Amino acid sequence: MPRVVKSREEFEGEIFESLVLVEGKDLPLPAAGTEFSEIGRSRRRVDGVQRVTGRARYTQDVYLPGMLYVRVLRSPYPRARVRRIDTKKAEKLPGVRGVLHRFNAPKAAFRGEETIFREEVRFVGDEVAAVAADDEQTAVEALRLIEVDYELLPHVVDLEEAIGDMAPRLDTDGNVAEAATHKRGDAKRALKEADFVVDATYRTSTQVHNSLETHGAVAAWDGEQLTVYESTQHTFGVRQGLRTALKLPFSKIRVLCDYMGGGFGSKGGAGKYSIIASLFSMQLGRPVRCVLTREEENIAAGNRSATLQQFRIGGKAGRITAIEHTSWANVGQGRWVANPTGPTNTLYDIANLSSKSYKVVTNAGSLAAFRAPGYVEGTFALESAVDELAEKMGVDPLTLRRKHAGSPKDPMSGKKYSDKHLLECYRIGAAEIGWQRRRSGGIRGSAPHRRRGIGMATQIWGGGGGPPAYATVHVNPDGTVVLTAGTQDIGTGTRTVLAQICADELGVDLDAMQVRIGDTDHPYGPISAGSVTTASMGPAVRIAARDAKEQLLGAAAGVLETPKAELRLEGGAIVSKGARTPLGEILSKVENNTVIGRGARHPNDPDLSQRTFGAHFAEVEVDVHTGEITVEHIVAVHDIGRIVNPTTARSQVEGGVLQALGFALSEERFLDRATGRVMNANLENYKVPTVKDVPAKITVKFVDRPDRKANNLGIKGLGEPPIIPTAAAIANAVANATGARVRHAPLTRARVLEALAVAGARS
Repeated sequence: MPRVVKSREEFEGEIFESLVLVEGKDLPLPAAGTEFSEIGRSRRRVDGVQRVTGRARYTQDVYLPGMLYVRVLRSPYPRARVRRIDTKKAEKLPGVRGVLHRFNAPKAAFRGEETIFREEVRFVGDEVAAVAADDEQTAVEALRLIEVDYELLPHVVDLEEAIGDMAPRLDTDGNVAEAATHKRGDAKRALKEADFVVDATYRTSTQVHNSLETHGAVAAWDGEQLTVYESTQHTFGVRQGLRTALKLPFSKIRVLCDYMGGGFGSKGGAGKYSIIASLFSMQLGRPVRCVLTREEENIAAGNRSATLQQFRIGGKAGRITAIEHTSWANVGQGRWVANPTGPTNTLYDIANLSSKSYKVVTNAGSLAAFRAPGYVEGTFALESAVDELAEKMGVDPLTLRRKHAGSPKDPMSGKKYSDKHLLECYRIGAAEIGWQRRRSGGIRGSAPHRRRGIGMATQIWGGGGGPPAYATVHVNPDGTVVLTAGTQDIGTGTRTVLAQICADELGVDLDAMQVRIGDTDHPYGPISAGSVTTASMGPAVRIAARDAKEQLLGAAAGVLETPKAELRLEGGAIVSKGARTPLGEILSKVENNTVIGRGARHPNDPDLSQRTFGAHFAEVEVDVHTGEITVEHIVAVHDIGRIVNPTTARSQVEGGVLQALGFALSEERFLDRATGRVMNANLENYKVPTVKDVPAKITVKFVDRPDRKANNLGIKGLGEPPIIPTAAAIANAVANATGARVRHAPLTRARVLEALAVAGARS
């Protein structure tokens, strides 16, 4: 019987408690030494052919008969009151079918606000009006004909300016609000007693997601049901957002995401584009497409917020004794904050610690979750500070970390880790990079003006997954299998990994599997974010496969007139005393049979802390004349429990490293303070890494031991961990090579040269 249980899970670095519905009993972890047929094997993606041939259908590919096209009029001002909108000229343009704005649009609740078109626009790019037309060109022309009367209001877009006393107040309570605080021991006293103290300020710039497939939706209302094709990381989250906005019952909303081209956290639910497309479709009775342009993606789809972080770290007798960490994050018009002090609070066993984080409201777009939000920024500061302290104390930075990284308990909660192999990550990574070659002050590079150095940094994150997550396994009369779940594959290989888990537990060949996901008509699947997808869905799939297998063995026992206990299912055949009977042959003898296995994810142990750990090592070469940084080698080692598919896991890590290179070296959004405009809202002036920037070598290693207390597979998530420590490792390698510390990411040539000048002046 189904039962309601309390679940306590970690998501995006924060702990959440909820009530969830589960049924049946969980399965035990496979015994040590179990031989798997699929789990742990490198397999090609089951949807690889569709992807490389172009048959995979993304939201960008959805064109329906009679479809209308939407373009959105966006505010040219960072803050203004919309006093009047005149759309008469636009409405008279041939081909225009509808215009929506705050004076005529029905109320549609969106993230705590009553309407998607606000009276006060709050950043350049904020939605003012939308036009639906027969073609995109007509919609663009109609936007030019809309007249808007704006009352300009004082604005502020810069983080440090918004903190100051002279900045205009954007919220009733001011621009700065405390977001999180943590304290243990007496940091102030310990810092006074420390023999060595580093007092430093670190900064990180705004990073933009730049998903290859921009945000967008195609909505079709048939008078009874709203079907929305959306590029999303959470089909059920979009459905929930549309229900809230449109006041439709769940039964009348279906959301589909067959394939999607990246989100990195920014596509976690319904967007204004989803609601606009749906409103137009319901009003006009035709399918409606609302897909953002690249510029719109970069100004209105969210970002990783800029941070200002003040750090004091002290030590004596070769140990870290205290940390004080205060951070401010530019959340723009976001309603939450990604906490940069999270790694400081949780990574190392340090007795005396005090941290505070603040969110700062500005007129600069909105913070959106971005692959390990807060932890990338916070790890850059923390791990840079640890290296600076090690340098001041005259100890090896890896040795210093080892002294604080071996604790079996979470220093913040006091709970025992379900599993932890961070010291093993250090051992593997140090051997791979050749840590013994590292020299204080670096070594000469490939030319007299080039210096070479090695650095490293540590990673902590969640990724334990949890409920609710459901799956069904349908076995057809011919022995083929359909796995159904409401989760989505955001490009990470979810279809393949879930197929492997199902095939292994069920005892069929991978070729017999078909995976159907990305549809709210399927059993509920969680958001694909926070590194929770496989760790949430995998255990549910295993239970569903076991349920189906037990039913199949029961049917086979009747057909073969053999006790069920004497049968097993492997390789798509029923095996009994050495005889193999194909599953399809067994099922063909059962009239009109339907075998459906069901599975639900069970809660994690509330008394354990489920974390993932890792360490990245970087070798770089720095041109001291130009400030150019060349990353020669990255070694990435991760402890994420059992590896289901080594190939897709390596791909995850390599992708994370490359995205981290952008954060570390080149990606930086530029805003004009006077106008609030993004000056590089394109892929020409916003510098994402290219093939030319890929390190000569990326080495990926896993501890690959099942977390025996995590879940029934011993697996944890890998989405976020690979991006977290890379920038800090590179910054530490640059400091090792040159003796110059760059405390602002990205480490551009100008900042490297400035740091070299400061270091030279000090010497």
